[in-house]
Amino acid sequence: MTAETIVGAVGKSAEFRTCQYTGLKVDVAAQSLIKANAVAAVVFLLIGGLMGLAVALTRWPAEHLMPAERYYLVLTGHGANVLLFWIIFFEIAVLYFASAVLLNSRLAAPKFAWLGFVLMIVGALLTNFAVLQGDSSVMFTSYPPMQASPNFYLGLILFAVGALVGTSVFFATLVIAKEEHTYEGSIPLVTFGALTAAIIAVFTIASGAVILIPTWLWSLGFISYIDTLLYKVVWWAMGHSSQQINVSAHVSIWYLIAALLLGAKPLSEKVSRTAFFLYILFLQLASAHHLLAEPGLDASWKIVNTSYMMYLAVLGSMIHGLTVPGSIEAAQRKNGYNKGVFEWLRKAPWGNPAFAGMFLSLVMFGFIGGISGVVLGTEQLNVLMHNTLYVPGHFHGTVVTGTTLAFMAATYLVLPLIFQREIIWPGLAKLQPYLFGIGAAGISLFMMGAGTLGVPRRHWDISYSDAPLSFAHSAGAFLMMGLNGISAILAALGGAIFIVVVVGTVLFGKKIAGGHKLTFPLHQGGGGAASHYGSHATVKLPGTAVLVTLFFTCFVLYYFINWKYLSELWLFR
Repeated sequence: MTAETIVGAVGKSAEFRTCQYTGLKVDVAAQSLIKANAVAAVVFLLIGGLMGLAVALTRWPAEHLMPAERYYLVLTGHGANVLLFWIIFFEIAVLYFASAVLLNSRLAAPKFAWLGFVLMIVGALLTNFAVLQGDSSVMFTSYPPMQASPNFYLGLILFAVGALVGTSVFFATLVIAKEEHTYEGSIPLVTFGALTAAIIAVFTIASGAVILIPTWLWSLGFISYIDTLLYKVVWWAMGHSSQQINVSAHVSIWYLIAALLLGAKPLSEKVSRTAFFLYILFLQLASAHHLLAEPGLDASWKIVNTSYMMYLAVLGSMIHGLTVPGSIEAAQRKNGYNKGVFEWLRKAPWGNPAFAGMFLSLVMFGFIGGISGVVLGTEQLNVLMHNTLYVPGHFHGTVVTGTTLAFMAATYLVLPLIFQREIIWPGLAKLQPYLFGIGAAGISLFMMGAGTLGVPRRHWDISYSDAPLSFAHSAGAFLMMGLNGISAILAALGGAIFIVVVVGTVLFGKKIAGGHKLTFPLHQGGGGAASHYGSHATVKLPGTAVLVTLFFTCFVLYYFINWKYLSELWLFR
């Protein structure tokens, strides 16, 4: 894998190497930035994961690890580190990969990209420092009149500016690739999905600036008052939309992994791109489902956003829920696995942690995060679980079993292709997605179960042991919280194995040289499948049809079960 220097159309030069497994040209500057962002992401995942375990063990009544003051401090840090820092650092790495690497292009303005990285690091550290000082325990939502220290808000602002710089570099790289003709035809689907994520990121960061900058000035004493309802409306345009960046990014990773490991192409480029486009138009509107209990907002606004517009975003996810497994089935049948309905799935590379993590992410995101999200987003049903533990149960089903598991799966490709290191301890790597996935699914399901039984979202002690007025939850609620604690331990074990394998590989993994055979091999045509526009020919997909039918059956049953629960809130005599 020798390096070569290539001069672009405008006289700019870049150093490239050619990947022996994908055939793609890798800009060395982009490679360094991908490494830096990926390493930072894993560090903040470690910090946030440890905090998450402490939160779960405190919510477990039998353990009750921390006192109230420390609990809310750790909960605030957990939200910032896993919902923002871990995920967005990794997403910046994904943007650089999807632009420079997949398009065989040089990265635009590497020095500018490093500036963005530094701003993100400084912002993340500053926010963590503010939280650990003990005067910023405002939790992820940070609603006024609760006030954090100025450094808490300043850190978030710096981090957001750095992320915006990285997003700008991505857009500029797309322009360079187009002008220098480094690819043919339209950009590949994975890059299109990353473009969707980047567009949503601009809206998200702008919303954050609109509300966090005046809130920072308020914490400094320059502004005397922040309207609470205004804060909530604008903040959720950032807080919820940041998770829509995640959805676009991890769906892109689903397509990428399927392409690299199986040679899968989308069933229809146009249909999949339309689904991504629906994300751009409608996903942000789902932010309204966090505000359905706000009396100061008009009911018609709530209904339009959550009962009509949001369903168009849900349609986008449902399309991907068909086309991703469909593209995998089509590729596997093309690869010779044609017997019966499910040979393609049984003979899939389940021993490859990249595939296992990706497919578990796909299934769990749909069945857990997706279905529960539609229920939460329905105005009438929302009253059943608003501000209960059901809400974090839902977003653990999207951000953890969906996004985090997909990003972990992608890391198993980043290590050999970008870090050029062979994965150490492959046995542990094979086990890791299953441990983490089962644990994370348990966290989500048992939180939603506890929330359905009335366990509050934010209170640190469901037994209310120090309350002047006693209140007793049902035995089922205590059971759910115990099972949630056990699931958190299992997920933490899976997360710890991931950290150990990744760090061990980066530091001690065998350096990959020419002719090296990977422990977890790629498909021979995987690089071309990921980096070129194109669709599978029409093919029968009986397995995917069965899976989609199963999903819709579960969806309909669960949806109407909740309507039955709602009817029981009123007693007719």
